[in-house]
Amino acid sequence: MFQYEFITNAFIASGIVAVVSGVTGYFLVMRGQTFAGHALSHIGFAGATGAGLIGLSPLWGLVGFTLMAGIGMGLMSERISNRDVAIGVVLALSLGFGLLFLHYYTSFASQATALLFGNVLAVDRGMIAALGVLGAVVVVGLGVIMRPLIFATLQPELAEAKGVPMRFISTAFLAIVALAVAACAQIVGVLMVFTLMVGPGATAQRLTGGLWSGLAAAALLALAEAWLGIAIAFETDWPVSFCIAVLSAIGYFAAMMVPATARHAH
Repeated sequence: MFQYEFITNAFIASGIVAVVSGVTGYFLVMRGQTFAGHALSHIGFAGATGAGLIGLSPLWGLVGFTLMAGIGMGLMSERISNRDVAIGVVLALSLGFGLLFLHYYTSFASQATALLFGNVLAVDRGMIAALGVLGAVVVVGLGVIMRPLIFATLQPELAEAKGVPMRFISTAFLAIVALAVAACAQIVGVLMVFTLMVGPGATAQRLTGGLWSGLAAAALLALAEAWLGIAIAFETDWPVSFCIAVLSAIGYFAAMMVPATARHAH
């Protein structure tokens, strides 16, 4: 299948996104913020459709909206006890705006389908370069805040007492998640970001209790699911996102059957 350039491009793009999504998703699951990650992808849909409406690249509209939303969620997360309700309202409003933008720009409908469900087989070299830049920013950002992020996640009261800037760490982390979500949506679509952002991270935390081993497992699981999903789709003509979603679910449910070990550090 590698005689086709679009397959090679798909493997490169999904490889970049899978590693970034697996590592970021591991922290997202560990912090109990999976709903925020899910909401960010839906919010990004409004940005992507809005960008298409005014003639800009949907990717940058997606990045812009998710980044603003991630920063906003981070700023409010330490003071709003029912933040999931607030996030849910914003999520619904964003989908509404996305629908409105589509209403006024019907020729964008085919691209909207790709945004919702992903179309990794249409990725070109330009998109690979953009995903590479996003991936590098996410990895570097996580590296910069990793130590205080882990401390704030596992021992929040102690971290706050020690002077860790909790609001800043929360905001910076969700901004990084927003960029990872924007990249992930290019592969599996905004409706199925959970497949690579949450599935591998949750599976890894069921399989191992170590931080570094968990991060490595999450990245490898996401990579395996993405690449195997493309290969299955090539052989069966099924949608790539469906194949990745099924593999992600199989991996998680299989991990649930593994005998319990000392894994969650928290």
